Amino acid sequence: MSRRRRAEKRETAPDPLYNSTLLAKFINKVMQSGKKSTARRIIYNALDKLAKRVKMEDPLAAFEQALENAKPALEVKSRRIGGATYQVPIEIPSNRRISMAMRWIINHSRSKVGRSMEEGLAMELADCFNNQGTTIKKKDDTHRMAEANRAFAHYKW
Repeated sequence: MSRRRRAEKRETAPDPLYNSTLLAKFINKVMQSGKKSTARRIIYNALDKLAKRVKMEDPLAAFEQALENAKPALEVKSRRIGGATYQVPIEIPSNRRISMAMRWIINHSRSKVGRSMEEGLAMELADCFNNQGTTIKKKDDTHRMAEANRAFAHYKW
């Protein structure tokens, strides 16, 4: 039996408008300084703009598709073996895949200069929906790095 005490995962309450726990987690990641109502307003307006850009009736389905396109499947972790450090490719667990995709989307939309967070988020989600943009490039770079280090895959444990 493990001697470590593992943290218990808390369930996130679904958001009030779309009744989605995934969107509630996204709202919590966008939120700064505890201002959840501001984060909700930003995201709901960005989702409306996203739905108009990709010409879909359901903004939640467009958001979920954009997030699915941004999720990475592989990443590299450093392993020290016999004095040498290898970049070992590993598969990413589903909860980490989701959180990485959300973090990338939020960071890239915040870094868009001269745009409000609302517009930047709508643009980044539309880019992810169409499999282009900076978030998808980051995902491809992560996959490329894992592919390049495939020779060290036997070091994973």
